[in-house]
Amino acid sequence: MKKETKKTTTKVEEPKFELIRLNKFLSHNSNYSRREADKLIEEGKIRVNNKVVTDLATKVKSTDKVEIGKKLIKEEKNKLYTVIVYNKPKGEIVSKKDPQGRKTIYDGLEHKYKHFLSVGRLDYSSEGLLLLSDSVDIVNALMHSDLERVYKIKLNGLITPAVEQAMQSGITIEDATSGAYKGTKIKSMSFAPFLAYDIQTNGTKHSKIKVVINEGKNRELRRFFAHFNLDVLDLKRLEYGGISLNNLPTGKSRYLTKEEYKNLRIFMNEDDRSI
Repeated sequence: MKKETKKTTTKVEEPKFELIRLNKFLSHNSNYSRREADKLIEEGKIRVNNKVVTDLATKVKSTDKVEIGKKLIKEEKNKLYTVIVYNKPKGEIVSKKDPQGRKTIYDGLEHKYKHFLSVGRLDYSSEGLLLLSDSVDIVNALMHSDLERVYKIKLNGLITPAVEQAMQSGITIEDATSGAYKGTKIKSMSFAPFLAYDIQTNGTKHSKIKVVINEGKNRELRRFFAHFNLDVLDLKRLEYGGISLNNLPTGKSRYLTKEEYKNLRIFMNEDDRSI
């Protein structure tokens, strides 16, 4: 009697591909913004695997054939990323958690951005433009760049010729702890000349000034003005690397525009980094 032998089969696992929203795939691999991509989808101008797709909720994987008209859209590996602009209000800390129980930016942001990282920080009492991304490379590149940052500042006193001279020529302050957080380990600080400034009002009680710098040191502007016995009453960031708040309401976020994504790609390529 023959002894039956059981055949063993080895199960080969198929490679797993992440599914992403079609509009995200298009915005990251073409010159269309997400909003423009949505419009193309609604108009029936997008085909996935030779079939016209009009559902905005459609998801695709990197192996799918995606076309705009007759143009094949190929995934640029390692280039899928999202960057958002958040108009941070005062009273939010730029951190995942706060030991003191204060509100963080992630309490104000939509849940889908909980894993995003911020490009630098804004103080708890500061407000304005904050960039966030799901790409560590993007965050690091922008944070350590010399891109222009534009701020609007309200001070509690007069902007003297000495302040202007320091803004024009730069200054090194040996004890720059005034204006810093209590217990700071950073004592001395060098300030490069400001790229530009515009004194909008100048008075003994209050002054307003718009400044352009290309550094992002710890509480840099507060330390700078504190050296001249000026307290920063209000500080709002208006721009970062050519990306502006425009009319974005406080506490709201938006995606980068088509032009902003284009400029970001140019910056990353010039900086010899891939995204």
